[in-house]
Amino acid sequence: MASSLKNLSETGKKEIPSAKGMHFAVVVSEWNTEITAALEHAACETLVKHGAKLKNILVTYVPGSFELTLGAQFAAQLADIDAVICLGCVIQGETRHFDFICDSVANGLTNVGLMYNKPVVFGVLTTNDLKQAKERAGGKHGNKGDEAAITAIKMATLKRNLLRK
Repeated sequence: MASSLKNLSETGKKEIPSAKGMHFAVVVSEWNTEITAALEHAACETLVKHGAKLKNILVTYVPGSFELTLGAQFAAQLADIDAVICLGCVIQGETRHFDFICDSVANGLTNVGLMYNKPVVFGVLTTNDLKQAKERAGGKHGNKGDEAAITAIKMATLKRNLLRK
């Protein structure tokens, strides 16, 4: 991911295929809304910028990052969805709760993608503090919502191209 020397939201954009005709689901955690709303805005803006129609972007909300997995599963079940983008923010606290949530969400989203044979993108910030989250939701490290949308476009294109062969 991004380091202090690199803003990944600015790299690799020359290679982004068109999202024209694609359908996306964006599943957003309501926890840490200041951050997740910025991720959602950037993801949707990026999808549209690269050719997706706003009417082909289904945005849904779940209570927290833990619920992203089931939300992604519901979205992946929809036949017309080409990719699912999951956006959340988990900030390290004083307990091991952070570790359990992050591990569960990462493993769960991987399993949903494999189960439904669709790209399910992990756009979940896992930061030490709110400052780091803000830096990755439109700050000096770019916006991970933008990066998640680009990943979804690239993976949906990869699937389409491979299935044509």
